[in-house]
Amino acid sequence: MKRVLDYVWPVVGLVAVAFSFWLLAQELRSISAQDVLAAMAAIATWQLAAAAAATIAGYAALAWYDRIALLHLGVTHISWTFITLASFTTYALSHNIGASVLSGAMVRYRAYSSRGLTASQIAVLVGLCTFTFLLGVVLLTGLVLIFEPHVLARLTGVLPRFMEIEPLAQAIGAVLVALVALYLIGSLMGLPPLRVRAFRLEYPRPAVTLRQLAASTLDLLFTGAIVYFLLPWEANPGFFVVLAVFLASFSAALISHAPGGLGVFELVFVAAMPDVPDAELIAALVLFRVLYLLIPFAVSLVVVAVFERRRLMETLRRKALRLEKRDGRQKGD
Repeated sequence: MKRVLDYVWPVVGLVAVAFSFWLLAQELRSISAQDVLAAMAAIATWQLAAAAAATIAGYAALAWYDRIALLHLGVTHISWTFITLASFTTYALSHNIGASVLSGAMVRYRAYSSRGLTASQIAVLVGLCTFTFLLGVVLLTGLVLIFEPHVLARLTGVLPRFMEIEPLAQAIGAVLVALVALYLIGSLMGLPPLRVRAFRLEYPRPAVTLRQLAASTLDLLFTGAIVYFLLPWEANPGFFVVLAVFLASFSAALISHAPGGLGVFELVFVAAMPDVPDAELIAALVLFRVLYLLIPFAVSLVVVAVFERRRLMETLRRKALRLEKRDGRQKGD
């Protein structure tokens, strides 16, 4: 079944991309490439600078994910520089390639095994990083539903109609926040692991849990801010609206298994922001991809090439030393 799924998910992702592009073409048939390029040119320099700063801050928060997981494992000998490069490369590749859990695990294994971590330790690291991200999604989604329940009306056609009932949306938000609160309380009180059939949740130390909440919240706030800063200022619906739509679109992109969420991410934004002119919205989303996905992807390829070259040189050096020792023993005989 696992081998079958390895082939199924890429197909699902490609189908999601094709279908999303078809829907986008229907939504955006009234605009041209020239309209989008003109909208890009109209974005102020300060907006680009703010979006770039938010991108750097977002990737810094992602590096904190790995640091927190290593703290949980009790690993202290790996430098911040190595952790930052490993995390950056992991997310830059997985965001673009898709199947982030699989590609993230492969990159992290290659990186952290070179620093002495075992396969089981790396598996815990990957799982904790994924759970940290989910904590942030659940917490921020809950807070948005509690304080800005009306934003769900923007997702008509994307979410079920009953979700537009504001008291119901607030109740769901309260449940989501309560789940995060229970996780935090379980950590603070040192409760035994929570078991639901095969599922087992062990509560980390409070120092780890508090860092998880801080890192995941900052990550999502900074990443959502990239789109916020790139939108036309006169038609900008406000940060919390942008954040709510970002959470929905980013989650849909991950679930779709589309490479980089291509098409799916944009489709949700276009459906949820009819008050923003289409050309300006697409221009902002294209630049988001350039800043958050494409530039980091290009840099990560260089990092991987340098890392693998060093690994190869170390392997060749060790092999040469073994040959020298063997030749020395043979001459001695």
